[in-house]
Amino acid sequence: MEFEQVVQRLKYSINQPLPGKEAQMRMSPRPINMSRFDPKLPPNHRKGAVLILIYPQNGQAFFPLIKRPEYPGVHSGQIAFPGGKMEKEDESLIFTALREAQEEVSIDPDKVEILGKITDLFVPASNFLVSPIVGISNEIPDFVPEIREVQRIIPTQVSQLISPEINKTTILEINDQLKLDTPYFEIDQEMVWGATAMILGEFIQLLNTGK
Repeated sequence: MEFEQVVQRLKYSINQPLPGKEAQMRMSPRPINMSRFDPKLPPNHRKGAVLILIYPQNGQAFFPLIKRPEYPGVHSGQIAFPGGKMEKEDESLIFTALREAQEEVSIDPDKVEILGKITDLFVPASNFLVSPIVGISNEIPDFVPEIREVQRIIPTQVSQLISPEINKTTILEINDQLKLDTPYFEIDQEMVWGATAMILGEFIQLLNTGK
């Protein structure tokens, strides 16, 4: 999809009622953990934000995904958006998303126009309520991965997301007691699943709503 087309669709749809839970659930592992959608969250939950940054490349719309390094943790090696935890000194979740994107992949906050926020998603495994922030840049960012937090950056073409060839399912064996029937996107030979895929599920619906 062309950059200008994507921007116009998003500018329209992000100001309409959001598809929310129904869109997120389409890409949720099954059985669905309904605690993700419980309006009463754990009192000790943490807040975080990620940045979906749309930028042009050869006239087409792209956004960056990142691959986390291997580490002892629940999100080791997974594909994600740039983003992270809201710190006490952060003035807003938008500030968090921009700060984290700058730290992780060197996105310049001054070159980002924020379009808005889409539906929050609770991640039980890490006890985070994640706010996806949508922004645009009119130029290709000069990406530089922060080696301790980013194994690699994956430039992703928006038109890929609506291609049925990359939308797949598999059985993930989490442990001996838990197997998940898991929808995912196969992007650049990587499996994009879980919270990132669920956020992308709503993002795709926003693109379709803005036609």
